[in-house]
Amino acid sequence: MTKLSVNINKIATIRNARGGNMPDVLKAAIDCELFGAQGITVHPRPDERHIRYSDVYEIRPMIHTEFNIEGNPEPKFIDLVLDVKPHQVTLVPDAHDVLTSNSGWDTKRHKDFLRDVIGTFKNAGIRTSVFIDPDVEMVKHAAETGTDRIELYTEAYAAHYFVDRIKAIAPYLEAAKAANAAGLGINAGHDLDLNNLWYLNRMIPGLLEVSIGHALISEALYMGLEKTIGLYLQQLR
Repeated sequence: MTKLSVNINKIATIRNARGGNMPDVLKAAIDCELFGAQGITVHPRPDERHIRYSDVYEIRPMIHTEFNIEGNPEPKFIDLVLDVKPHQVTLVPDAHDVLTSNSGWDTKRHKDFLRDVIGTFKNAGIRTSVFIDPDVEMVKHAAETGTDRIELYTEAYAAHYFVDRIKAIAPYLEAAKAANAAGLGINAGHDLDLNNLWYLNRMIPGLLEVSIGHALISEALYMGLEKTIGLYLQQLR
């Protein structure tokens, strides 16, 4: 079964809008695991507009399945990951001014940089994943960085799913085949929801994990967190 990692950034966004500790981000992380999620994802950004660095330290010892930290590998982020030692680190090329992740790595152009950073994390015993667009060339160059996995950026798939899902999934199939051939694990994330997840999971060979935040947390406002996580897990069975 493909694992579900719940990104809890949106819960932190709501908390930060008013200050204080409501909703409680740590409790949300614990509850997500209690309700069946096989992992928790956080994506701290330099301005800490949602997940704070202090949240990462509080959550880490309470997570018993998988803890995944996403982010741009700047010095402060690298230090955080090495200090916290999550199960997985996902490298995302976020600019400081982006609202949300909006592109994958150019693994050819940044190969040397990624190789160095990935080597640092792997020496610390942390599994690595690189966020990339569904491009066979980018997959092949990612394999040369030494990363354990790639995470396919699924915004384009989600945007075109209802227009033509066969066409929408096609580049992801090719990228997945290239990843499998290179011995890379495959994760996926961005704009996945209860409408499009089942098809992606059915079609992508070797999909190990999906990271879902915005849609899942939004749907939980209507259905409750436990029921929503259960529905997502059904899509992955």
